[in-house]
Amino acid sequence: MTFKREKQRIASSEVLQALAGGEDIRLDGCAISGDLDVNRLFVKDESFDTSHLEVGSRDETSVVTFSQSIVFNSCMFEGNVSFAGPWDKTDELTVIFKRDVAFNSSCFQGQTRFGGAVFRGLAGFDGCTFQRVVSFRRADFGARALFRTAQFDGYGLFNRVNFGKEVRFTNTCFSKGGNFTGVRFGEAADFGGCHSGSKAMPIYESVHFVRRRHGDEETFWRFVKQACTEAGYYQLAGESFYHERCANFWRRFRCLDRGDSSPVRRPGRVLRAVRLLPEFVFGRLLFGYGERPTRVLVAGLLIIIVCALFYASPYAEVRYRSDEQCRQLSHMDGLYFSTITFTTLGFGDLYPEQTNRTTKSVAMAEAISGACLMALFVVCLSKRFSRG
Repeated sequence: MTFKREKQRIASSEVLQALAGGEDIRLDGCAISGDLDVNRLFVKDESFDTSHLEVGSRDETSVVTFSQSIVFNSCMFEGNVSFAGPWDKTDELTVIFKRDVAFNSSCFQGQTRFGGAVFRGLAGFDGCTFQRVVSFRRADFGARALFRTAQFDGYGLFNRVNFGKEVRFTNTCFSKGGNFTGVRFGEAADFGGCHSGSKAMPIYESVHFVRRRHGDEETFWRFVKQACTEAGYYQLAGESFYHERCANFWRRFRCLDRGDSSPVRRPGRVLRAVRLLPEFVFGRLLFGYGERPTRVLVAGLLIIIVCALFYASPYAEVRYRSDEQCRQLSHMDGLYFSTITFTTLGFGDLYPEQTNRTTKSVAMAEAISGACLMALFVVCLSKRFSRG
């Protein structure tokens, strides 16, 4: 059987009874009055017929399973909508949706709660408007989750949500921010065009992306970066920018494995991979996309120390200006010569032997690397301290 209505005003008790009876739900353009709260099914005074309702238990938690298809298209929910336990006892009830669930283009005027719910089919919330607090805490999405062009006028709680498949928040607005603490993204997460309607920035501690080497998180970090910038948290915006650039690199690297694998196109893919190598070595590892100045300092110190050990070894020939013959430098003099070479000072009291090509080559390489690393360090500092 199907509970089907179009452009009608329906009491929430009728919808709850249809859910309890296992009927497919198909409502288009309807207004649902009262609280659509699944907890009402277990209140004796409500007198619902729950003989066909699948109810079980798991670890002292009641489990309600809806096996039917549930579709609310362009509906208006005038009261609270709750497919979870009470606020103070959220662990007492778990709702499982076995088939697809769609609330596309619907408006939720009251509080909306799907905390701990399990979506085994498609979960569609495209174009929805949530005027008050909406909670998906600890929800488990086993299939695609769609929140495209949704409007969160209240606070959005997504902490500890598990997105097993792809999730799309394309062009979604979080007017008062959102909580993504402990969220697990199993596949691609599309936050393209996602924005904050105010200066409230999202909370994103311990966010986990299973496929970090696929670039799935690029648009998520872009959304966080823009929100942090508008809110004035420029250091957090810089960290988000670093994660965004890393994800962008891995996405482009993974694109090399896609498409035709014919031998004719293989040299082109190898060439594109070689072009990404300088960015990986210098932009990612060394430069940190301008957000890791300490890496530049560490790299410079390592070069100075390694070159100093070489200059103080028997394989190098460095002449004192006051000496007629070359002699092995002490470790202190080797460090001194390496430092002035790296910084391109060149006092002239020490210089490589003219006939020793190895020493001259090492000195030239150190001078070039020193000039480049010092420039990179200045760029990093200016980038980090000139935001705003």
